[in-house]
Amino acid sequence: MKRIPAEWERQRVILMSFPHEETDWHDKDDDSKLQSYFSPFIRIVQAIAYGQAVYIICKDKKKIASLFCSTRNMTFIEIPTNDTWIRDYGYISIKENDEVKLLDFTFDGWGGKFEASLDNAVNSTLHQKGYMGTTILKKVDFVLEGGSIESDGEGTILTTTACLCNPNRNNGLTKQTVEKTLKLHLGTQRILWLDNGYLVGDDTDSHIDTLARFVNKETIAYVKCNDKEDEHFDALDKMEAQLKTFKTKEGKPYTLIALPMTEAIYNKEGQRLPATYANFLIINDALIYPTYKDKNDKKWERSSKICSPKRNHPY
Repeated sequence: MKRIPAEWERQRVILMSFPHEETDWHDKDDDSKLQSYFSPFIRIVQAIAYGQAVYIICKDKKKIASLFCSTRNMTFIEIPTNDTWIRDYGYISIKENDEVKLLDFTFDGWGGKFEASLDNAVNSTLHQKGYMGTTILKKVDFVLEGGSIESDGEGTILTTTACLCNPNRNNGLTKQTVEKTLKLHLGTQRILWLDNGYLVGDDTDSHIDTLARFVNKETIAYVKCNDKEDEHFDALDKMEAQLKTFKTKEGKPYTLIALPMTEAIYNKEGQRLPATYANFLIINDALIYPTYKDKNDKKWERSSKICSPKRNHPY
């Protein structure tokens, strides 16, 4: 039997990738800003390393290691990268007959939007360096990002049509073809397709990890917009309606946890950013979640305690 584990199952190690001057974190107008951007990455790594191992992909391991007071449970590995979002280009783990295997899907910079050749090589390089031990690695000639799928650990995948059927990935595929591919490689038994929902400024073409997440096999946390004047309202309202039609494998409606939206956040060019409370990380003994210095942070913090009874860490 083949399956993709749920995020809340026990993990051996978490992968992180740190910014450097050749990533889009570098501000050409102010070189000093890169150092300030390290802060959330440091906090995330520290929260993970409190209870489990973390591999930190970076350009200069001596420099990055010096940013930490303690490097317990941290391993710094020098591998070239284009971007930091390793959830999307890192390994996808599966279990087959209780044996863990690693899948290396193709990463193309979210549909060719960005240069991604270095990111696409990280998994094979990391494996060649021996950091994954004797765990089997299989290269898969199919574009798939980790953040585009959610697993309940029992054969159900939650995803979006806008991403997996997008013409900029795999030349555009039907749901039926995608389902056959995921069944072959991930052991997927059924897919719950969300046909609505997006965030302005999102380069991922509606990754599920920005919109709706399994927190256990019977519960989905999702982004809800209450402001009818917000451009997201209609699409997210339709997404909520579709979530209410989904059933568990046992035929029961899912328990749904509505997450608030932040107030609109813009960059210095006046472009709205895709801020979302759904983009959290479940690790062995904690839930790590984003905050935005927004009035809705407190509402999300209350929701996070429902999503996970574990230690919760804002970043």
